[in-house]
Amino acid sequence: MFNNLSDRITASLKGLRGHGRLTEADVDKTIREIRRALLDADVAVSVVRDFTGRVRERALGEEVSKALNPAQQIVKIVNDELVEVLGGATGELHWSKNPPTVIMLAGLQGAGKTTLAGKLAKWMKSEGHTPLLVAADLQRPNAVNQLQIVGERAGVPVFAPEPGNGVGDPVLVAMNGVSTAQFQQHDVVIVDTAGRLGIDEEMMQQARDIRDAITPQETLFVVDAMIGQDAARVAEAFRDGVGFTGVVLAKLDGDARGGAALSITGVTQRPILFASTGENVDDFERFHPDRMANRILDMGDVLTLIEQAEKAFDQEEAEKAAAKLASGEDFTLDDFLAQMQQLKSMGNIKKMLGMLPNMGQYREALENFDESEIGRVEAIIRSMTPQERNDPKVLNGSRRTRIARGSGTTVQQINQLLERFKQAQTMMKTMGQGMAGGGGGGMPGMPGGPGMGMGKKSRGKQVAQKQGKKSKSKNPAKAAREQAEAAKKAAAGEGKGQGGSAFGGAAQGTPDVADFDPSQLPPEMQKLLGGK
Repeated sequence: MFNNLSDRITASLKGLRGHGRLTEADVDKTIREIRRALLDADVAVSVVRDFTGRVRERALGEEVSKALNPAQQIVKIVNDELVEVLGGATGELHWSKNPPTVIMLAGLQGAGKTTLAGKLAKWMKSEGHTPLLVAADLQRPNAVNQLQIVGERAGVPVFAPEPGNGVGDPVLVAMNGVSTAQFQQHDVVIVDTAGRLGIDEEMMQQARDIRDAITPQETLFVVDAMIGQDAARVAEAFRDGVGFTGVVLAKLDGDARGGAALSITGVTQRPILFASTGENVDDFERFHPDRMANRILDMGDVLTLIEQAEKAFDQEEAEKAAAKLASGEDFTLDDFLAQMQQLKSMGNIKKMLGMLPNMGQYREALENFDESEIGRVEAIIRSMTPQERNDPKVLNGSRRTRIARGSGTTVQQINQLLERFKQAQTMMKTMGQGMAGGGGGGMPGMPGGPGMGMGKKSRGKQVAQKQGKKSKSKNPAKAAREQAEAAKKAAAGEGKGQGGSAFGGAAQGTPDVADFDPSQLPPEMQKLLGGK
């Protein structure tokens, strides 16, 4: 959603690089470009005015004029203010002291409330709660049936005593739903309510009646992120007419300009708590303002990526793989297939790769990335015999032809897979050597950054070699001493953050994700992105 806005803001900030000193004209030009980008993204005018005013005031203040790198300091200011516009700190749900916690969903018809109710219930279940869905939308055709289907997909029970389609009292259903949850010992109740195509008093009154009857701990306003700054007007009407405690953004994976996300908190002073990021019941996540600001500035969202990986990856399988690597056993095609399947279980791979820093330059390649490639890999490997998977060297021409027929692919595709596997096998062997030697076992093919699994001494040696610091002395002792000094200087320089992040240098011992270069990705990942 934020692709166009991200491109324009990062382009305007790039124009400041290389300036040892920034004039007022430089700052004004950059802020004008950011203002245009925000207005084109359909952000509310009042929010744009406040945002650019704060950025300008800080950019012309002492924190920039006294900074060693003024351009990087302005990037930090823009990031800080984006975080504030998006709500500042991550919003938290209010829980009832005496279960169940009651959550009421409100919003216009078509915003995605019913689907989002199922996603929220699935997320609650994954967090260890026992949610119950209540079908109190008795007006929209098939709304009750839709919630039952969504609840089944989420693995969550649904309280639906009325058929809906205009039949039944939604207030009574909501009250009975809460009572049922108490009796059945559910600790969370999610009440789906009716909406309208537009704001009207009848809808507001029904929502108020349900709210007064069940006294929810949270009333969440569900808004379609694709309707632009009009979302702020609708949100204001719901805030004044019904009242809500938090916002949920639906359809954040759409191709709209993103004005809703940047407008709604600034206008309503209510936090965005969750975001729906796709059509699947698992495409749902907590909303973190700082991470979203990083995405907009093309700095990536590594923390969310790590969280998704932790949920998807099997800890037991990971430990087995690590033990196998440490023991020096060969990485086989069965292991390769297992890794691909775990990668697939993380969800949308395009979205996952898009969370890496500085991936804006690879956006076209990401859009063209064919996720069915993983299915083809699986078909090819499953068409092999156990011997062939364990020892690919036995795959002669006739065997490859047989596998191609069995997997519905071509011999050329099999050759490409085996070439990628060979590279992965080499990488894994290198990782195994690193683990056996106690070197940290970082991912091979990912050089150029602190905290990437390379020890300080190794990093210093590598930087020294790149900078041509090898001694020319023929005296072995003197040569060794000079090389050690060069490595020490290089490591010390790196520890001071000389690489230069968008925030003026990373803290020592932490990865500087802002300076991450996608060209440093492993060869097989570059091939997936369409590189050579």
